[in-house]
Amino acid sequence: METGLLTQVVLPLCLFIIMMGMGFSLVPADFGRVLVYPKAVILGLLGQLVVLPITGFGIAVFLVEDPALAVGIMLLAACPGGTTSNMVTHLAKGDLALSITLTAVSSLFTFVTIPFILSFSLDYFYASGQVIDLPVLRTMGTLFLITLLPVSVGMLIRHYATGFALRLEPHLNRFALVFLVFLVISVCVQQREILGDALWAAGPATLFLNISTMLFGYYLARAYRLNAEQTTSISLEIGIQNSALAMLIATTLLDNSAMALPPGIYSLVMYLTGGFVVGLRHRQRTASKGLLAGANQQE
Repeated sequence: METGLLTQVVLPLCLFIIMMGMGFSLVPADFGRVLVYPKAVILGLLGQLVVLPITGFGIAVFLVEDPALAVGIMLLAACPGGTTSNMVTHLAKGDLALSITLTAVSSLFTFVTIPFILSFSLDYFYASGQVIDLPVLRTMGTLFLITLLPVSVGMLIRHYATGFALRLEPHLNRFALVFLVFLVISVCVQQREILGDALWAAGPATLFLNISTMLFGYYLARAYRLNAEQTTSISLEIGIQNSALAMLIATTLLDNSAMALPPGIYSLVMYLTGGFVVGLRHRQRTASKGLLAGANQQE
């Protein structure tokens, strides 16, 4: 398959299908939860839309020398949470409704913020003679076509054909995982000559971005006295980003697979740290049940 056909047609179409699957999990009430959990939603959005890009910028400036890898870090930090954060939240027994709400609402904002963060990053990290032009309006249009439009279509299908959407949703979730694996392998193959150097240069940066933003989300939620389920959701939503979208933007809009390496590395990192959170939450719940059972026996 030719590279142009892969990056310009196949990959965007696959992401369209995945985002439509995310729409299958959404109902209008998910957006209404902004009014039900205003504090939790505001804190989550603050972390995703403000703290995450700032943290990504600091990491890119101080830990990454290669401009393409630095832009890749910024691209990753600019993307919203995706279906992976919802899945890990579910496994960790977090507040899934809050997680889905944050993913949905942040996607509305990042449709606008990604082009500007990306444009700033290209101007900052590349020397004047190496500037890569980013058409902001075209980028916004492309993001609309591969994110907001398919999510809206998925929500409409969920509304008018609920049974069909619910049956198809788990299959699309599996497809999303296969697609992510394929995308990571594709980027690694294309950049195999510099893959080792990129792992050394961007690996620690992606790990630090993932862990530091998760910890920020955790302590922010605890500082505002949110419960354990909401704290878990906010930690994972801020700490786990839509790496597939970041890789797609790098390979399709920017035609630069080197910029897709940090999101590709991050795709591996986020499952490791996400699995750690799931295990930690399982131990916490087991310990709580043990304490409760002991208290009941004493009574």
